[in-house]
Amino acid sequence: MQQRVHEKYQRLLEFCKALPATPTAIAHPCDESSIRGAADAARLGLIQPILVGPRGRIESAAKQADVDIGRYEIVEAPYSEASAARAVELVREGRAEALMKGSLHTDELMGAVVKRDTGLRTARRVSHCFVMDVPSYPETLIVTDAAVNIAPTMEDKVDIIQNAIDLAHALRFKEVRVAILSAMETVNPKVASTIEAAALCKMADRGQITGAIVDGPLALDNAISLESVKIKKIDSEVAGRANVLVVPDLEAGNMLAKSLSFLANADAAGIVLGARVPIILTSRADSVMTRLASCAVAALVAQSRREAAGKALA
Repeated sequence: MQQRVHEKYQRLLEFCKALPATPTAIAHPCDESSIRGAADAARLGLIQPILVGPRGRIESAAKQADVDIGRYEIVEAPYSEASAARAVELVREGRAEALMKGSLHTDELMGAVVKRDTGLRTARRVSHCFVMDVPSYPETLIVTDAAVNIAPTMEDKVDIIQNAIDLAHALRFKEVRVAILSAMETVNPKVASTIEAAALCKMADRGQITGAIVDGPLALDNAISLESVKIKKIDSEVAGRANVLVVPDLEAGNMLAKSLSFLANADAAGIVLGARVPIILTSRADSVMTRLASCAVAALVAQSRREAAGKALA
């Protein structure tokens, strides 16, 4: 496999050097990869870790990873579910501005996040975005939702799209161009995703989705290939140059993201949006660069929210 180049992620990390470290509650960092990921991000000034979990296991993992955690706060919690609940409490208490998954199941962390009375719900539906560095594509690509919403309704997709648009603005995209994907670029009554895409575009026209140019349905080729757009004679401000790809369902999104990773040598930083704070969902299979990029994305989202809060108080 050819060596991966991370030009877009490197620019992201460089930009974040000027930002304050984001206080981040890390739920159950009890293995080498999660404790090392936290330490690497802290060393670059992306996050200020608060390690939440059983102290003995955290210290053991740090020793195995040869990581000095003496400067980090440890908040005791006896087991993984309790770690998730306590990490969420730290956000509610105002001590953390981001959450990060440690060595617990995603369902355990998200279960604590979405609890109605004690979680971090907002009016928005929670959704996941991959921020993808694809070497062969000139721009950073956001793919949503490939990890949380299995079969989203059209109502869900309004929030999924708006979450992605807000993320793009936090990442300082100069222009946000959203392609709502299907298997074809024409509306076909027999293909439900094409009808939904057309309706979502009209909602954007009416101001129900804001902050971006939205077009669809578009097939993947005419969303990202100007040559395909020319051949098919598609008149669109988005076609051929999309930087946000909205998939019909989780299966399509998962296959798209993994195809880009394994066939196009892309890296995929992951973040969950729609809660009170950004949530960093990392995997043990993630590269060091992907983990750092995920933390950088969360730091930019947290900074964007601080700026918005400052404007609201002004």
